[in-house]
Amino acid sequence: MSFSSLRMRVRAPFGIRSLAVGMVLWPLAVLAAPDPAGEAVSVNVDQAKLVKLPARVVTIVVGNPLIADVSLQTGGVVVVTGKGYGATNFIAMDRAGEVLVDRVIQVEGPTDQLVTIYRGVERETYSCMPACQRRVTLGDGEGYFKSTIDQATALSGQAIAGGKPTN
Repeated sequence: MSFSSLRMRVRAPFGIRSLAVGMVLWPLAVLAAPDPAGEAVSVNVDQAKLVKLPARVVTIVVGNPLIADVSLQTGGVVVVTGKGYGATNFIAMDRAGEVLVDRVIQVEGPTDQLVTIYRGVERETYSCMPACQRRVTLGDGEGYFKSTIDQATALSGQAIAGGKPTN
């Protein structure tokens, strides 16, 4: 008996056993495999993403609403809006309280071209697409943040009032 034939005899039974064990365990592996629909939802801060869920979803619970907001629409569609950096989750349930979906939401930084200016510990952020304009970003200095928000609120009020001054 040559060495190569001995090696074949040793490998063959192991391969058959592995195949038999694999055939027995395969249904369990399929059941335990992660659902591709269960992957994390990745969204940028200050942006929204549509996610399709089962139509029978009636209740949504968000782990940390400071990180993301999830709004249920008709037909099992949810709008996921990034509000703060980090990760949280949302759970979707049916009328009976059965959990249909439990997914992670990962909120990442903005994708536009930003310029950040530091004045001591105070920070200002500008979006430079194509010209640099003020952009309120989490972490900006309080004075800059407040003045920019106040301007945006005043502009929004003007738009709602149809250009008439608001008092």
